[in-house]
Amino acid sequence: MAPKTARARRLGIALRTYREKAELTLEKAAEEINSTRSTLSRYENALSLPSPATVRALLTHYNVDTDELKGTIELAKEAKKPGWWVSYSYMLDRKTMDFIALESEASGIQSFEPSLVPGLLQTPDYIRAIMRGGPHTLTDDEIEKRVQLRLDRQKRLTAAPDPLVVVSVIDEVALMRKVGGEAAWREQLEHLIKIAELPHMTIQVIPLDTGYHRGTRGSLHILEFGLDDQPLASVETVAGQLSFDSAPELDTCMKIMQHLRTVALGPEASGELISNILKGR
Repeated sequence: MAPKTARARRLGIALRTYREKAELTLEKAAEEINSTRSTLSRYENALSLPSPATVRALLTHYNVDTDELKGTIELAKEAKKPGWWVSYSYMLDRKTMDFIALESEASGIQSFEPSLVPGLLQTPDYIRAIMRGGPHTLTDDEIEKRVQLRLDRQKRLTAAPDPLVVVSVIDEVALMRKVGGEAAWREQLEHLIKIAELPHMTIQVIPLDTGYHRGTRGSLHILEFGLDDQPLASVETVAGQLSFDSAPELDTCMKIMQHLRTVALGPEASGELISNILKGR
C-alpha cells in the first residue's frame, strides 16, 4: 500500500469535490466505473491510489472540463511515483511512512517537543543514542540505517530553492537532557545555535520557570502544504502517532501550537538560553 502523500491527499480531495459538484453519491459514482463504494471512498481519503485511467473515467462522468481533467490526471500520475523514503519502508510502520511521505512534500512544519530535540534538528550521535535507548533492541547496522533515514529527512532543511520552513518549539528540559553523553549533548546544542541562523528556521524555547503549559502531555507537529491544501496535525503518544486533518481536532492542535509559541521565548532570547545552558548557567 502506497503511503498517504500530499499528492495523494490533493487527488482524493479533487475526486470528492468533483463528485459532490456532480451531485452524485459514492454508490452512484462507483456504479458508473463498475467499482464499489468502499473502493471509491478509499480513493477520496487517499488510502489507495486510482490509476490515471480510473481518474479519467470518473472525471468524464462528472463532466469536468478538459483543462481540469488533464491536470487531475497528471496529479494521479505524479501520485504514483515512489518517493525516496520507499527504500526504508521495510523498517517503518505504516503511520511513520505516511508522516515521512507528507513531511517530504510539506512547505512548512511547526513542531513542539517536550523531552528531546526534534528529529529534524538532531545530530548523528544524538540520533544514535536515541536509537540505542529505544524500545527495540537494534544491531549496529540497524541503528546506522535509522540514523541515515533521519539525516535524509533533514535534507529538506537545505533543499534549494524551497527549503522546508521550520518553527520548532522546544521545552528547556529537552535541552538539559544529556542524550549520548557530554560530548554528543554539547555538539547537539551547538548545532541548534548554528542552524537557527538559517532564515527559514525559527527555534523557540519554553523555559522551565513557565511552569505547566499545554504541551506537557506530548509532542505535536503541524505540517503545512501551502494556501490551497489543508494542514495536518500529528500527535505522538505512547500508543503511537495520531493524525488529524479536519475540525475540531485540527483546530485544537493549531490553537495549542499558537499557545506554545506565545509562552516560549522569542528566537533571540531562546538562542541566549541555549548558550547559557552550554555554559552551565
